[in-house]
Amino acid sequence: MKTLAPAQDAYGQMILAALEDDQIVEIVERDDGSIGASKFGPAVYLAPFRRWPANERQAMRFVRGRVLDVGCGAGRVALHLQERGHDVVAIDVSPGAVEACRRRGVRDARVLALEDVDESLAPIDTVVMYGNNFGLFASHAKAKRLLRRLHRLTSDAARIIAETRDARTSDDPSHVRYRERNVARGRMPGQIRLRVRFRDLATPWFDYLMVGRDELLELIDGTGWTLAQTIDSDDTYIAIIEKR
Repeated sequence: MKTLAPAQDAYGQMILAALEDDQIVEIVERDDGSIGASKFGPAVYLAPFRRWPANERQAMRFVRGRVLDVGCGAGRVALHLQERGHDVVAIDVSPGAVEACRRRGVRDARVLALEDVDESLAPIDTVVMYGNNFGLFASHAKAKRLLRRLHRLTSDAARIIAETRDARTSDDPSHVRYRERNVARGRMPGQIRLRVRFRDLATPWFDYLMVGRDELLELIDGTGWTLAQTIDSDDTYIAIIEKR
């Protein structure tokens, strides 16, 4: 996903509004017409460490060295790791999200897409992708390509700490139909095409990839990474991915 122009930045404007109003609702639209609305998203983006899910708190112990916080949102991960003494670069395609990070005290927040990360950010010892942000790998081909790039750009003992979920576990009829449609089109079952809406704004449509462990293992195969372990919650898991 490319960086967003102000007129496209529904996600960032939602986060900025949530800084002032705890009743802000996140609206996510899927390309089959399904629409979800929840106050849960904004609350999570702004949550202090003590209110994070247990698996997210547990996985923080695997962070080492200089950190790249991918899809940083309102900066909760960057702020926590700064407090722990880490050098953190927080990136997001949303100018509004980056502005929220800066307002909240993130020292190095940049409007930057994952696919545009290059050697200028080196060295990177840990890549964090919380909030289901393994999804930013988007598709099978893009995931393979970006995992190989991250392998080249990171230090010898680097880790990726990424959150995702197995979309195949839902038996909701609309989700089952969506997965079946994906497979019929040659897409991965959990490859979701969506956009975020806020007031009169909408982001562009983008692919967001959710994977089970078997799918994750296939994606990292041949990219120089290996799955060290997973840390579960009720609906997501966090993958600790290390260099071979």
